[in-house]
Amino acid sequence: MSNVNPMPREEGLDHTLSLAREGYLYIPNRRHSFNSDIFETRLLGKKAICMGGTEAAELFYDEEKFMRQGAAPNRALQTLFGAKGVQTLDGPEHKRRKEMFMSLMSRERIEELIHLIRKEWESEVSKWEGMDQVILYKEVQEILCRAACQWAGVPIQENDIKERTKEFGSLFESVAAIGPNHWLGRAARNNVEKWIGELIEEVRNHNLKPLENTALHAFSWHRDLAGNLLDTEVVAVEVVNIIRPIIAISIFINFTALAIHQYPDKKAKIQSSDEKYTEMFVQEVRRFYPFFPFIAAKVKKDFIWKGYKFDVDTLTLLDLYGTNHDPTLWDNPGLFNPERFSKWKGGPFSFIPQGGGDYLTGHRCAGEWITVEVMKAVVDQLINKMEYRVPEQDVSFSLVSMPSIPASKFVINHVKRK
Repeated sequence: MSNVNPMPREEGLDHTLSLAREGYLYIPNRRHSFNSDIFETRLLGKKAICMGGTEAAELFYDEEKFMRQGAAPNRALQTLFGAKGVQTLDGPEHKRRKEMFMSLMSRERIEELIHLIRKEWESEVSKWEGMDQVILYKEVQEILCRAACQWAGVPIQENDIKERTKEFGSLFESVAAIGPNHWLGRAARNNVEKWIGELIEEVRNHNLKPLENTALHAFSWHRDLAGNLLDTEVVAVEVVNIIRPIIAISIFINFTALAIHQYPDKKAKIQSSDEKYTEMFVQEVRRFYPFFPFIAAKVKKDFIWKGYKFDVDTLTLLDLYGTNHDPTLWDNPGLFNPERFSKWKGGPFSFIPQGGGDYLTGHRCAGEWITVEVMKAVVDQLINKMEYRVPEQDVSFSLVSMPSIPASKFVINHVKRK
């Protein structure tokens, strides 16, 4: 195979600890040092390939060459994704399950969710007016939990909101944690799946009748390619996979509030411009600030790409954060500049804060439209519907901790409704 070139390779027995120490910058640092968008390393005792950039992203989403089954580490399955969820499927089975999710993503259904979030937010502002300080990250998670459960058709008691919010939050906060915090995430996964599983059984026994256009109803009665209802445990995973990502938007909302505070000229432009600028601002928040560092797949079959050999079953990581900060794709990527999106032509493989590829049949996040619309609604609330002060606090954020959240979780006070 004379056309095969040696892939740039990180020397050493294992670099899992380096990944943990460097977090979001582990892959970008090596892409820079190797002057290559692809390199080989060793993670969890096995060979792994890391890559980033538009061409690498397009390759990564080629379902003939990569698969998701067996790629996610067990700690992610036990906290973030859940076992046998849509993120672990490939081929026709994945397409069928993805259709189940996309059936909820109509404009009308997304508008219903935004209405619920606005209603909950406006209700909370009345409470915030009487508080000495508001920890925005914590408060927003409760808003999103209430709205997401109602939108998904999941009944939840008011006295359970705080605990359920904490459990859902733990699912994405504990993925990279070590020790007790990680085990709390696993326990939270078990708790919410048990709770949702009991509701699914109530639906199937006709004792609970959620609206037909909700996740609880649609997923409970969804049938696989063989025409069978999904196992209760699998349905529970997927209902959680609707609610959990909505609550995770709280991370982007924290960074949205931070950007409004740190870039007052952008705030003024939002106030004086149309909705298009608000969307540009939101997209720049999603590009600029850290969310997911990378995503994983496994090589489906041996192949050669750009002279590099990919061996079947090799773990492959796609650099999301680095691609969104790639100077060959973005002018001055270290600057917060919403205006860059006024000329951006779009593309499923260059702007990938929540993954790339196709929504309908591929592995791109089904809830990305929801994320953008929720963030736009929150910008409106923060700028046009309320006043507040931002006291002195530590708003720094780490590129090591995953997920990254401003240290203070963004504190505001002297809240007043406009």
